[in-house]
Amino acid sequence: MNDTYIYAITALLPLAASMVVTQANPYHALVIRGILGAVAAMLYALLGAADVALTEALVGTMLAITLYAVAVRSSLVMRLGVLTQELSPTDKDTLAKVAADPDLGQLIADLRKIFRKWHMRVELVPYPNTQALERALMEKEVHATCIPAKQIDSEDMSSVDTSQLCHTTVRLKRIYEIIQTELTSPAIKLTYVNVTDSGEVQQ
Repeated sequence: MNDTYIYAITALLPLAASMVVTQANPYHALVIRGILGAVAAMLYALLGAADVALTEALVGTMLAITLYAVAVRSSLVMRLGVLTQELSPTDKDTLAKVAADPDLGQLIADLRKIFRKWHMRVELVPYPNTQALERALMEKEVHATCIPAKQIDSEDMSSVDTSQLCHTTVRLKRIYEIIQTELTSPAIKLTYVNVTDSGEVQQ
């Protein structure tokens, strides 16, 4: 019996595995991971291990891909806290009102363009006032906040640069570095804060 085809199928395993680890796009990696599992299941079946092939097909491929897809979908999101005064955070019209501000709308469009390169989504999370927005950042509900300069609550307004349209605060170093490198608008004041697990802020 000629077993050459088995060797050819076996050679696909390291090839598919190497393609998985070299993918920049996580969704492409998920597709190739599915192909890897299917090839492994077929190889086990050809070698007479039907039970192992069934386990690989159900658990190693279908279940694993589903869990990975959920994890990738939920983790590749940059949550941006923004201000809204009138509607509840669950109302979809809130986001339309937030984006209606031309300055903030332009910033959001720029951020979406930047993070699309990293296969990430920018999700707007509205809060009723600046105190709630700052608390959300400290409690790690959002990754960054954006407050128009004209809406900053400050007793000493001399410390606020009104020539800058938006003040953006980021608590994750990598996100801060991406925005700092790729966002070219001079009207955005970008600040990094290190929020510890105890809720303390280190500038």
